[in-house]
Amino acid sequence: MDGVEPNVRHLFAADATERLDRMGDDLLQLERAPGDSELLGDLFRQAHSLKGAAGVIGLHHVADLCHALEGPLQRLRSGQLELTAAVTDSLLAVIDGLRSMVVTPLDGADEGQHAGLAAGLTQRLAEGAGREVRPVSSAADHMPNAPASTEGHPATRAEAHTPIMQVAVHRLDQIDRLISESAAAHLRVGQLIAETMGTDPNSVVQYRDLARLLSRLQEVTMQARMVPLSTVTPNLHRVVRDVAHTQGKQVRWEVEGGDTEIDRNVLEKLRDPLIHLVRNSVDHGIEPSDERVAAGKPAEGFVRLRALQRGSDIVISISDDGRGIDLELVQAAAARDGIDVGSLAPDQIIDLIFRPGLSTASEVTEVSGRGVGLDVVRTNLGLVRGRVEVRSVPHHGSEFTVSVPLTLTIVQCLIVESGGKRLAVPLHAVFNLLPADAEEYQVAGQAMVMNGDVAVPLASLALTLGIGEADRGPVVVVAGDPAGHAFRVGALVGQRDLVVKGLGRLLPRLDSIAGAGIEADGSIVVVLDVPGLVSGVRHGIVSEPPAARAEPHRPSILVVDDALTVRELERSILERSGYAVRVAADGMEALKLLQREPADLVLTDLEMPAMDGIRLIEAIRRHKALSSTPVVILTSHDSEADRQRGLAAGADAYVIKRNFDQPRLLSLVEQLLLGGKT
Repeated sequence: MDGVEPNVRHLFAADATERLDRMGDDLLQLERAPGDSELLGDLFRQAHSLKGAAGVIGLHHVADLCHALEGPLQRLRSGQLELTAAVTDSLLAVIDGLRSMVVTPLDGADEGQHAGLAAGLTQRLAEGAGREVRPVSSAADHMPNAPASTEGHPATRAEAHTPIMQVAVHRLDQIDRLISESAAAHLRVGQLIAETMGTDPNSVVQYRDLARLLSRLQEVTMQARMVPLSTVTPNLHRVVRDVAHTQGKQVRWEVEGGDTEIDRNVLEKLRDPLIHLVRNSVDHGIEPSDERVAAGKPAEGFVRLRALQRGSDIVISISDDGRGIDLELVQAAAARDGIDVGSLAPDQIIDLIFRPGLSTASEVTEVSGRGVGLDVVRTNLGLVRGRVEVRSVPHHGSEFTVSVPLTLTIVQCLIVESGGKRLAVPLHAVFNLLPADAEEYQVAGQAMVMNGDVAVPLASLALTLGIGEADRGPVVVVAGDPAGHAFRVGALVGQRDLVVKGLGRLLPRLDSIAGAGIEADGSIVVVLDVPGLVSGVRHGIVSEPPAARAEPHRPSILVVDDALTVRELERSILERSGYAVRVAADGMEALKLLQREPADLVLTDLEMPAMDGIRLIEAIRRHKALSSTPVVILTSHDSEADRQRGLAAGADAYVIKRNFDQPRLLSLVEQLLLGGKT
């Protein structure tokens, strides 16, 4: 849609993706509980809200597909359609298609692709959802526009009663940066107290209080970055279902500890490893039903995710009750790759499954056989300072346990001096420190140093980074496959807890640099990326917000819609036109805002949780101080019956989201504020 700002489009994509993830999870739960009215109601409401938001944005193919999706969802609610595997497959396919359409960059080149995809998915929906059964619902279920029930769905109840505000991640990053700068300034003040007053700064009460407050602020900010693990478990459930469905297996998905919270950045990097692990459990672990029954097991296997916090780590285990890891198959596959397995212990043999290219599959399928999978797990975990351990019992199953830090925001670092500069090495990657007089050896032209009984390659950190002459000081041995790598530095400075920040988009991506932190004296210290540094040396590569305008009076407008995208689009349009805008996610929240501070005009959706638009309008008209407030309905419901119902409740105008355009909205608002009628 022309005139829609990029940030509104991004908000739409984020909101739509969240709704589609939730719809997919609802569908998977429905397979276990067919006919659950709460799940069906939530599915219908999410599809309807997404349709309205897409219509406002101008994504008419998305809106059309959502409209097509509402048909079978309504028939499921009324009992006219049975939720079979074919119906579920077609609904999930539409959700996947919608997801690809909302995340695709919005430009004219995509119109034809979106139109073709929408048409194909609509046809598949008609074919997959064609089976009719005898209605079993009550009369209320047959109401075409009955609002979806929200009482029983935990997530919906939280939305209805807990205020939620979405904050861009880069703003949290800015807060982290300011906190780290404040902490550095606090330390500088401590140095000044010690130098000028000759006293320990910790003996000054105000200094200690400030330290306590900064520490608490850092904790709260870190909590703001945390998200529950349950934000990714629906995707994992979908992986389990799809792989099991493809292979004809019966698999039950279980989650324990889904409310365990973890830093959003860590979770994003953890998503792929978890997908590979659950896919591996279904593909290699769980046996076909007849094989399980013959072995005295239930026909249905399980894949279980457990999560808990242990100290500063999050521990996630993926377990199954399948056949376990066949050590002989692993040995045979390793031997084919030229690995000497004769002297390896069982745990060392199991560890071979993480080697790139190694596969125990007997044939190549869409899921396995290409030797790509578990090596990705270990590689990606290395990016978040994580590790994985494996436990397997033949014929009883396997368990993969992943441990990752709670957050990557604060990193313990070893500060070194090299080439006249201070650099930070993440402490988790430091294996050992050797003195400056550690003896060097030359092996095939490569400098080596002994780390205990193991010889590891040695290089000067300054020469590797190209920042000065060769270092002559101590040696830092860091992680690196297979035995690590050693770097000679100029000096060891000490240990620090640093808030590590990226270098921003203006600087090129450097494989050997992870980011930067601020020292106590305010200086910037570069934080090294150890895996990138080791890889490089082995390959020889080494605004402030605008001030509020002083205006005598700006008409105030309250925007009420449960779709984040619609709220923000309307806010953007109205604020650019000079109006003061507040927003609410449902009628109940809107009424509370109006009772505290009336608005000059209310712009509301019809179907919302907690209190819908009709009830909100009726409440406004009954309220003595609010009764004359103009109200505009902006909705996806385009029937004449709905229009008459809205106007009868007291609305001054009724606008269909699909026909929404910016000039018409502004003209309508201006007319109503001037006291005119539509």
